[in-house]
Amino acid sequence: MRVELNNKILVDSVKRLLRRGAVTHLKNIVNRSHAADLSVALRKLSPPERYRLFGMIKDAERKGDLFSELDEDIFLELIENIKTEDIAVIFESMSADDVADLLGKLPEEKADAILKIMKKEGVDQLEGLLRYEDDTAGGIMVPDFIALSQETTAREAISSLQKEYVDVEMPFYLYVVDEYGKLVGVSSLRQLVVTPPDTPLKAFMATDVVSVRTEMDQEEVAKIVARYDILAVPVVDESNRLVGIVTVDDVIDIFRREATEDILRMAGAGEEFVETKSILKSTRIRLPWLFASCIGGILAFFIIDQFEDSLNKFVYLAAFIPVIMGMGGNIGTQSSTIVVRGLATGRISITEIGSVVLKELAVGFILGVIYGTIIGFVAHFSYRVDMLAFSVGIAVTTSMAIAALVGSFVPMAFARVNIDPAVATGPFVTTSMDIISVLFYFYISTSLLKL
Repeated sequence: MRVELNNKILVDSVKRLLRRGAVTHLKNIVNRSHAADLSVALRKLSPPERYRLFGMIKDAERKGDLFSELDEDIFLELIENIKTEDIAVIFESMSADDVADLLGKLPEEKADAILKIMKKEGVDQLEGLLRYEDDTAGGIMVPDFIALSQETTAREAISSLQKEYVDVEMPFYLYVVDEYGKLVGVSSLRQLVVTPPDTPLKAFMATDVVSVRTEMDQEEVAKIVARYDILAVPVVDESNRLVGIVTVDDVIDIFRREATEDILRMAGAGEEFVETKSILKSTRIRLPWLFASCIGGILAFFIIDQFEDSLNKFVYLAAFIPVIMGMGGNIGTQSSTIVVRGLATGRISITEIGSVVLKELAVGFILGVIYGTIIGFVAHFSYRVDMLAFSVGIAVTTSMAIAALVGSFVPMAFARVNIDPAVATGPFVTTSMDIISVLFYFYISTSLLKL
């Protein structure tokens, strides 16, 4: 709440000073505010105001920090008005992994033009990162790390930290490599400073190193960092050569990005941030995701139409369609959300598909019996038709049990064939449950009422 209040004060202050043309005060605010807070303020401004505010930042490193925090649309819009030479200077002040991410968002011609201007040392690092897919360990790793020979003593290692590795962004761990650059051990900085100075690294390093391969998916990398509670994980190539590290700040970004994508997919709202996009683009993003719901609604209409004669004889059958569809859709969404969350956090494995589905089926059945009884009593006291009450109760129970089954099975099945299971929890599950619920309801009611 305090952060939101501070952001609101910052945005209001910037807007007020822009209207007054108070350049001096604006420069003070812009150059003292955190890049994350400033990125929030830029979302609330018009494009000319954003460019004007960005131009007031003096330091290239602070501009780079802001670039890393900006939404993609705002970044691309802002960079259109900045000279290629100036962009190259800003990129040179940033860490290679952040620059690689930003270059991936730019048109190929623009990215090539920037790379031609940048210093050769930085370009070599970037080209090494750009050959990996964006969402892999290689694509998100930091190529700056501390790596020393296993024969190096503790005293020599500390001296190297003070002289050769001053610019390493996050020196959490000291990695130990053999003569071929292959990872053989790791030491924390704490262990290094409490060890006698003449002790070689191989005498106190930990040899059971948790590492990841360059091609591993970023979400799996994040799970490993979280599982082992480490601040960074080394990245190795197919020969076990150390090529980079993934740090905890990158992991936080991954979890936030993946969680956002999953939530948007589960809601059937696409997989991109839509808060800062135009009305037209937001509409275009969400349009295809609602197509499944539209098709499902049309199919449900045709199913209901097939039972028109039954509805004409017992109009009150229609009164329970919304509640049956709603209960089925809700428990289906609950089950799929639980499974998707479990898969995302590693608490559920795709090898457990049988036990997970059976558990959710049992839960769905029990809940179905409870709510089927309640709704059945309502039907009985409303219409005084015993068989109608029984039909409604059975339909609710069946609908909720099958919904839990579908809601848990579909995400697990998607995960098994390497499709993001979050896709299954949005319109897919809800729409399928609407169709199944209506179909079962009418078949059960027409059978029991002998229509």
